Amino acid sequence: MSVGALLNGLLVSVVAALLWKYSKLSEHAALLEDELHMTRQSQELSQAHIDYHVALQALQEHGTRMVCTGKMHTDRICRFDYLCYCSEAEEFVFFHSNASVMLPNLGSRRFQPALLDLSSVEDHNTQYFNFVELPAATLKFMPKPVFVPDVTLILNRFNPDNLMHVLHDDLLPAFYTMRQYSDLDHEARLVFMEGWGEGPHFDLYKLLSSKQPLLKEQLRNFGKLMCFTKSYVGLSKMTTWYQYGFVQPQGPKANILVSGIEIRQFAKALMEKMNLTRVEEEKKDEYIIVFSRSTTRLILNEAELILALAQEFQMRVVTLSLEEQSFASIVEMISSASMLVSMHGAQLITSLFLPRGAVVVELFPFAVNPEQYTPYKTLASLPGMDLHYISWRNYNEDDTVTYPDRPWEQGGIAHLDREEQERIKLSQEVPRHLCCRNPEWLFRIYQDTMVNIPSFLEVLKQGMKTKPNPKKSKPVSMLHPGRVREPQCQTSVQTSTEAKLTVSWQIPWNLKYLKVREVKYEVWIQEQGENTYMPYILPQQNYTFSENIKPFTTYLVWVRCIFNRTTLGPFADVLTCRT
Repeated sequence: MSVGALLNGLLVSVVAALLWKYSKLSEHAALLEDELHMTRQSQELSQAHIDYHVALQALQEHGTRMVCTGKMHTDRICRFDYLCYCSEAEEFVFFHSNASVMLPNLGSRRFQPALLDLSSVEDHNTQYFNFVELPAATLKFMPKPVFVPDVTLILNRFNPDNLMHVLHDDLLPAFYTMRQYSDLDHEARLVFMEGWGEGPHFDLYKLLSSKQPLLKEQLRNFGKLMCFTKSYVGLSKMTTWYQYGFVQPQGPKANILVSGIEIRQFAKALMEKMNLTRVEEEKKDEYIIVFSRSTTRLILNEAELILALAQEFQMRVVTLSLEEQSFASIVEMISSASMLVSMHGAQLITSLFLPRGAVVVELFPFAVNPEQYTPYKTLASLPGMDLHYISWRNYNEDDTVTYPDRPWEQGGIAHLDREEQERIKLSQEVPRHLCCRNPEWLFRIYQDTMVNIPSFLEVLKQGMKTKPNPKKSKPVSMLHPGRVREPQCQTSVQTSTEAKLTVSWQIPWNLKYLKVREVKYEVWIQEQGENTYMPYILPQQNYTFSENIKPFTTYLVWVRCIFNRTTLGPFADVLTCRT
């Protein structure tokens, strides 16, 4: 081989090596540029710093991790590391690796019917959450993920156009869900996945966090695959008190777990976020608020009603309107009012901002029974809310104006056959029904009402008779007695057919620190092997039982303390007593 050929071959090899190195450098530069672009996109979402390469490596190596609380989908909240969302498929994605965690690992039970509810409205089929599963290895074939470095709370708003739903179903549950987990602080970000637009009350959602909430539609703007580095999915249902009639006619929840104390803390926190404070009691100017509506469910003689209230109570009367005033200005007025008067409607949820001792007066149109629609009565009646509730109902059909030709969603019935229209018009009371499109309910609830002033004042006068005196009444105590201490029993046999059983105990430990109006004790006695027991309510700490006590028989005895007739303590350990 000639020297020229050798040099030529050597030159080709060097050039090839340089080209290969250049291509690798270009490829690496492209990857770095890609990562920088993804990092910039991630930081468009948040001021928090994220190392894109580290985040991507963590997702590829460790996959998604999930740990949930709650036994059923209706009470479950899940924490995820690296839960992803594909905006093209509109699906959440769980990436599996050898280091993934999925607790509980439900298998196919995860689809019966869902992993969890995304909203606080229980078991509604439009609110279910689930995810699809993929191996982490598939990430190399997918669009580059954008990482959300914030701690996020992912949920559905139930109906962001309606103030009742905003406060009861979204804000109150979100507020206490965020307090349930220490890293869901004021810098956490809320992500709304139900698909609605902002809605008229979006500013209220902003009060929960210093960061702008994200809507489902906005997620598309940040890339085809978004990964939340740390997220909580779902809402606590402990703070809701009302169900809307999806399974059975609407009414208070069967098991209400919230009290007025927690609701008032929530109201106070919202007021602080809006830079509002309550007027001190001694400086308070007493006045009545009447909610005015501008489109439907009108009070046709509103001016006459206002004059009657002013004359009856010798107070200033202020009108408020959700359509015309800011929410903050409405809350500021309500927080010091003595009475709130309104037609049935979402605006009455603002009664949770009323001061203790205030009166809520709810007006109902013709043929609408107040006992069947009680979200605001239930709220006012919660222990610790300390509100007095009165309802007035229009019984006179001549004092109502209906609108059969309106669209169906505003109470129109023109789309129904003539026979059904006539039946609805002649009906004197809307029968109990399920949510949400019952035409008879909509026809009646959207009618306008001429309030009969003498009837209204009489209902008000009778209702005020049962209002507790704020100077004499004390806030309802939410404190419960502890276990009675040192329970013991002694027995004696009198004759072959007679015996005595003496039970004694010491007061609960916490009782000596409490001021309680009335203390009694509940004793249950059950003959061993029997299914029934004999209950007794006693004022003293020992008692001898002889009636129905048999010789040479074993009895099981339970004892507990009761405060003020209704506040129960736990039973002490069961006593086994042999006569």
